[in-house]
Formats: sequence, structure tokens, C-alpha cells
Amino acid sequence: MVKTYNSRLVTVALGTHSVSGFADDSFISIEAVGDGVSSKSGCDGEVARAIDPNEQYSVKITLLQTSNTNAFLQAMYNTDKANGDGTFPILIKDLKGNYVFSADAAWVTKPAGKTFGKETNNREWELQTGQATLNEGTY
Repeated sequence: MVKTYNSRLVTVALGTHSVSGFADDSFISIEAVGDGVSSKSGCDGEVARAIDPNEQYSVKITLLQTSNTNAFLQAMYNTDKANGDGTFPILIKDLKGNYVFSADAAWVTKPAGKTFGKETNNREWELQTGQATLNEGTY
């Protein structure tokens, strides 16, 4: 069986803003914030497990420095710092592999670092979400 991934079929919506201008290599990273399932082992070998109820995620989006999404994310960060109204829903879909990630609330944790040089550079934005859902999908 042959399966195909196509980066052009990965879409990201931040509220009504459609993200464009992704970096040329890895451009989205999604990682759970909580501990998931942790365990401890007692001196007699008994094991106790704890399930972390935290359903937050950290999402990193890497963009070309020329992407219009940089201005959108900076504006949302500025709004959040000014009055706390900088949250937005997030939806990430891989239309080929049926991967779907979504959260009703996401926000920019801090502005992307900026590098300038002879060539164009990337901007990496870190977002954090409230409770999120993830459907791994298949290829």
C-alpha cells in the first residue's frame, strides 16, 4: 500500500484568518502541555498511576518572514497584552490524512524572535490553547 503526504493540504485557521506563508521545512509542531499519564513505584514495587486532566497544547507555527500571518499574530499578541481580548479559535487540518486539531481558544504566548540577514529568515510563533481535541487520522 502506498500512502502520500502533501504539505499543501495542511491548512491552519486562526479564527477567521487563514494562515499562509509557511516555512520551507517543518512548519507546525503540536505538543501536549500536561503530563499525560504518570506513575510512581513504591518501595515494595506497587505502582500508582495518575492521569493529568490538562488538555492544553502548545502549538508552534513557523512562517516565512514575509508571511502576512506574522502581522496577524503580532496584532493578536498586542491586543491580548492591552486588554486580554487576544484569544481566537484554532483549527489545523491535514486534508489528505484526516488529521484534525482544534481548540476554541488559543493565544500567542510571546512574539516571534526576529532575525535579519542576506537571505529571508523564518519566524517561529508559539501559541497555547485551552482545552483542545485531536484526531490523529490515517494515511
